Amino acid sequence: MAEYLSAEALEKLKQEVHMLKTAKRQEIAARLEHAKSLGDLSENAEYQEAKEEQTLVEQRIAEFEERVREAVVMQKPTKTDKVSVGSTVRATAGKREITYMIVGSEEANPAAGKVSNESPLGKAFLGKKVGEHVEVKAPAGNVVYTVVEIK
Repeated sequence: MAEYLSAEALEKLKQEVHMLKTAKRQEIAARLEHAKSLGDLSENAEYQEAKEEQTLVEQRIAEFEERVREAVVMQKPTKTDKVSVGSTVRATAGKREITYMIVGSEEANPAAGKVSNESPLGKAFLGKKVGEHVEVKAPAGNVVYTVVEIK
């Protein structure tokens, strides 16, 4: 499944993969060599811990590489007539005004004004135009927003 990422987030993910494949693998290899030098591997806790960490690191590498392959880099929308991933939306609900950027789930951070395209709020705004109403279920009841601006 495609994952929406900014160019910066994709670059960070690539850097993480690189770090895991180089520095982390080397660190674990050194730990394994040290543990082997201690003797009997069947009762060697250091060796077992290093092998477990090696397994976890290899799983993370595989997961991150798949995410890099599947990533869809968000572009700033060239048309701002409809809300899409990458859009910044300004909306009102009564006297309250909100501004959110619609991002992929990996970059979501509502406190920083970034909501996931997979969240109820993000899903509700996708495809809407200026002037349209968006109804979102909230714990305190439904909230109706009016789209004021799309950037």
